[in-house]
Amino acid sequence: MTRTLHLALSAYGVGGPGQHGLWKDPRVPTNASIDIDYYLRQAKTAEAALFDAYFIVDSQFINASYPSHYLNRLEPLTLLSAVATHTRHLGLVATASSTYNAPFNLARRFSSLDHISHGRAGWNVVTSFDTGTSRNYGLAEHLDYATRYARALESVEVVRGLWDSYEDDAFPADVSRGVFLDPSRLHSLDHVGEHFSVAGPLNLSRSPQGQPVIFQAGVSEEGRDLAARVAEGIYAPGGTIDQARAYYRDIKSRAGVLGRDPHHVVILVGAGPVVADSDEDAHRLSRDIFEADNDFDRKLGFLGRSFGSHDFAQYDLDGPFPDVAHLAERSGRTRGLEIVRLAREENLTLREVVETVTEYTASPFTGAPNTVADAIEEWFLTDAADGLNLRFRTHDDLERFVGDVVPLLQRRGLFRTEYEADTLRGNLGLPIPANRHTLEREQRIDVADADADADADVAVAAAAADRSAVLEGAAR
Repeated sequence: MTRTLHLALSAYGVGGPGQHGLWKDPRVPTNASIDIDYYLRQAKTAEAALFDAYFIVDSQFINASYPSHYLNRLEPLTLLSAVATHTRHLGLVATASSTYNAPFNLARRFSSLDHISHGRAGWNVVTSFDTGTSRNYGLAEHLDYATRYARALESVEVVRGLWDSYEDDAFPADVSRGVFLDPSRLHSLDHVGEHFSVAGPLNLSRSPQGQPVIFQAGVSEEGRDLAARVAEGIYAPGGTIDQARAYYRDIKSRAGVLGRDPHHVVILVGAGPVVADSDEDAHRLSRDIFEADNDFDRKLGFLGRSFGSHDFAQYDLDGPFPDVAHLAERSGRTRGLEIVRLAREENLTLREVVETVTEYTASPFTGAPNTVADAIEEWFLTDAADGLNLRFRTHDDLERFVGDVVPLLQRRGLFRTEYEADTLRGNLGLPIPANRHTLEREQRIDVADADADADADVAVAAAAADRSAVLEGAAR
């Protein structure tokens, strides 16, 4: 199997985390996060550069401390349905919460995007860690961590079952016989589980790629287990190259233990390359970008996101870090408890925690084009990643990477020079999943054929024995 580097583009409009002030940049429209033309321009640039996918993040709770992009942005599936009609090869991956969506709606919406795009849809499965989201859905409190992940696993299983409602040959549409549907190829799900009861079937046929691709970003133990069980694409946290290698080995190993082919789990590390004419210029630009958003009050406010949007402004900045571990349990537990651990082990004040967890760190993909290409090659060839999920502050930055770095990766034989397929699965090197009902019927046929062959063998053997007995009698 020839391993190929994969590239995805993550679009943030007027600025995600660490980019609160991006809306002030004159190169970025102040309405970029709700401007479909801005998204289309990015998508077309990514497709012209032969990227695998276009990724849209999402959340469903905000307060005034959140990044500007979060405050005013388009719903992912609606956005990507528009992008689908202006692209032909680029995969379209939308984020949707398994905690605050019913499986039937998820199955229908993603299958619709898959048909609209002719087989290019992907679902990024999230469990939602913003605790305030619960109040937008009529719930008094956010579900606990274990329940959210158990619900996520069952949700994916139900959605996949619904996507198999129709077998591939369910619609003969034979006008001469007056037959539109073959009823024997339509199947109810009749699922009854711990979290969901779903009858089915789904009123939508399978797409050219069989089913949308499942993505997930698992960091905690529960998240890694979920990713290893169901994810075909994984958005990995990154960090240092050694941390990325350890994560890569862990996820691939877990998938293998579960009987999955590790090659069918594509790990994309989040990356924000900074490219300039020289390494020195790139690092200077990287530092300038950080300082443009280096506002302490903003960072203090956003710290609360991992703790259920807790207001840290109420505490003495130079006093001990407050006891808020319990607030992380139903929110961003992994990140929140790591912050608590750091504060306790190093005896940090609240001010020191904010400065420490938001201190400047240059992206490992910072430098002149050759330097950035070298870093990407090292991460790819040493199994730190199967590819990158790229974030750029402006469209100019995207074009600089596409124009200067992508050709270097192509000349080194790391990245494609043309699309391998028209579907997201095809370009990621993932197989089309067999329809479970077709597979079961074929297995029954194989068993019946084997039984028939065995019966025939017995009959032949019996006949031979009878002839032998006759001949032996005649000889006597």
